Amino acid sequence: MLNFSTGPRQYDSPWRPVFFAPPMPSRRHVHTRSIRIDAYVRDDGLWDLEAELTDTKSRDFPLATGMRKAGDPVHRMVLTVTIDTKHNVLAAHAESPWVPYPGHCDSIGPDYAKLVGLNLLQDFRKHVQARLGGVRGCSHLTELAKILPTAAVQAFAGEVFKTRDAAYEAHHQDDTKPWQLDRCHALRTDGPAVARFYPRWYHSREQAAANDLPPPTPIKDGTTR
Repeated sequence: MLNFSTGPRQYDSPWRPVFFAPPMPSRRHVHTRSIRIDAYVRDDGLWDLEAELTDTKSRDFPLATGMRKAGDPVHRMVLTVTIDTKHNVLAAHAESPWVPYPGHCDSIGPDYAKLVGLNLLQDFRKHVQARLGGVRGCSHLTELAKILPTAAVQAFAGEVFKTRDAAYEAHHQDDTKPWQLDRCHALRTDGPAVARFYPRWYHSREQAAANDLPPPTPIKDGTTR
């Protein structure tokens, strides 16, 4: 955990310049929300994504159901989905071991089986909201569900598909455009990063206009990789 109250904090990385956070006024820690997603490849070739959300307070917290001690979770929700390598959801299980309203919040878990049949990269967030948004689900479990697509893509990188990073592989040996290009501002095919690391796929804006190339096509549902 970073503490800025003592002055500027240095961020150091071999890949980018050093930046300093500005001085911060004195402050008091109140709340921590932790979100973690673990990906597991199974012996049967399927994948499990296990997403967990935890909220804790730095001091005792009064709830309608009683006092929650400092450090004990106000929320702890776990959502596990099983997917294939095409991003299809084959199974889903949700549980809520820590909730503010026991016997009520934790009764919705079975409804998350409604995720089965969806595809993480095909309007997934829209379908999740339609099936489990608002009073149809738990806001925190539904929030966890909506961040599964990018986690799955990152988990598959280097395992299910090659990242085709120019620093490690001669991606120019075939005509397949690396999937990560035109998915974010840094890897625009008219940008300096692509010019440096993926020169074969680089084209300036002037070249694109001259060749009448179409603009980059966004992934459905706003998903980035």
